[in-house]
Amino acid sequence: MSRRRTLLVALQLLLVVGLFVGAGFAGHADAKRKPKAPPARGIHKIKHVIVIMQENRSFDSYFGTFPGADGIPANVCVPDPAKGGCQRPCHDPNDLNAGGPHGQANAIADVAGGAMNGFVAQAERGRKGCKRNPNNPACSQRFKTPDVMGYHDAQEIPNYWAYAKSFVLQDRMFEPNASWSLPAHLFMVSEWSARCSIKGDPMSCTNALQSPGPTPDQQGNTQHIPPDYAWTDLTYLFYKHKVSWRYYVFTGT
Repeated sequence: MSRRRTLLVALQLLLVVGLFVGAGFAGHADAKRKPKAPPARGIHKIKHVIVIMQENRSFDSYFGTFPGADGIPANVCVPDPAKGGCQRPCHDPNDLNAGGPHGQANAIADVAGGAMNGFVAQAERGRKGCKRNPNNPACSQRFKTPDVMGYHDAQEIPNYWAYAKSFVLQDRMFEPNASWSLPAHLFMVSEWSARCSIKGDPMSCTNALQSPGPTPDQQGNTQHIPPDYAWTDLTYLFYKHKVSWRYYVFTGT
């Protein structure tokens, strides 16, 4: 056998051995490889939950004319004590709305035992001269020409209406508290609005739908004392179960 032929045979044998060795390593790696996890099902498919809280808006203000929704009743007309007669709902194209007073007492008067006819009267009777603190829930910014009977539709809020068409619109889910913004925020993150008499002691806290305590930037809190909301909120449960979370507040909200 020539030297050249001997080299060719040797190279062929090396290639065959190399193939078998490679296959052996590949098989060994496959044996160690972890099986794929089964695809997520049900609630475990959810990766992120985003909650957008729009303050000082009723369902009818945004979706009162949404097709098929339990929105603004036909032929409704709310009494107008100042001008006489009544006001009917009307489309309002303005992005900025004054609204009316919306504290706990105002909410009770608005609902009026289920008649739902106190909105215009409360807007006309609200506190005047609130330039120093326009966010005061007792104030009326337009008590002479209230805009509380105005509603919006897809022309002003196309994204919200698109969400309603593509996903779910809950037309019979109601706010947990009949009061203003701060208690509503507290309910969103803790299911309660309360005032605590002993700092850091949740057992000293009692229901407070109107006055759970001033926020650090609220008018009258000149020392900017942090509020004492001593009861457990949802963020503790997130922390306990290692669920990441964020809470964003923007100017004007």
